[in-house]
Amino acid sequence: MLTAGLRRAIGADDPQLRPGPVPGSYTSSLPFRLDPGDPRTAAEGLAARLREQLWIAKAEVTGPGFVTVTVTHATLARLAIRIAHAGPACAESDALAGRTVDPARSAPVESWPQARAALAAELTVRLATAAGAVIDPERAQVPAPPPPSRGPVAEAVAYAGPDAVRFALARMPPGGRAPEAAVIARHVLANPAYAVRYAHAAAAAVLRWAAALGTRPAGFTPRLLAEPGELALLDALSWLPERVAVAARRGRPDEFAGYLAELAARTIDTMSTSSFRKIPDISSERLWLADAARTGLAAGLGLLGIDAPPRL
Repeated sequence: MLTAGLRRAIGADDPQLRPGPVPGSYTSSLPFRLDPGDPRTAAEGLAARLREQLWIAKAEVTGPGFVTVTVTHATLARLAIRIAHAGPACAESDALAGRTVDPARSAPVESWPQARAALAAELTVRLATAAGAVIDPERAQVPAPPPPSRGPVAEAVAYAGPDAVRFALARMPPGGRAPEAAVIARHVLANPAYAVRYAHAAAAAVLRWAAALGTRPAGFTPRLLAEPGELALLDALSWLPERVAVAARRGRPDEFAGYLAELAARTIDTMSTSSFRKIPDISSERLWLADAARTGLAAGLGLLGIDAPPRL
């Protein structure tokens, strides 16, 4: 997707990207690694090369040696179609191509720290393979850790359900506080374990209601996706493959789960606007965006091993 294309244009496995000042803008600190003594000169050369790309509206040196890239509005808007067409592959990239990872090893998972460590190992492999790494064939038959049969984790699964517990564990940082079953079981948007699945269902509902009225995504005019919330959602979606790769590279699946929570918040905000609630008048472009949000969230949840229900 978009950030994967930007990574290839920059020509680095890790372009060290962070969000820019506006939707569709991306800031790279790569020049500081290329030339620590004179990052501005390295940044100027990189920016000049990026300006040759027709899909990049602007590439400029910012601060002491950053490069900030802004893609064209059409490029950002067309991400809605690209993600919808890509399906689960929208989260994939070749950022870790050529790397080999070991599969997760079986481990006891009776306590929260044990469960968190076992799941983090499993998810790091899942994310790494989505980013182009391959599993060591000599270790590929190592079984996945068994589900907990006793202890606080098993009790939480029985109370809140496996998906809620799995997301809470995925979002738990190293040394983080153990989730509370009563909290992660709540069906409120303040609970990320619920909000991400709710956001997927909300986007799916827009498409389902439109289909019931005989309306489906058809033509696409980029300029018709220009509302601030729509651009913010497109921007969040553009980071999907990059967030997968960074989380795998750092061995921090909790960072990816946190990103999904942010993407869910953008999706819920956008699907709640009148432009998406007035289904009889909804435009084809907005249906494509709803489809992209649904697809991106489903891909992300799938990487975490969590179901993406079309209804909640």
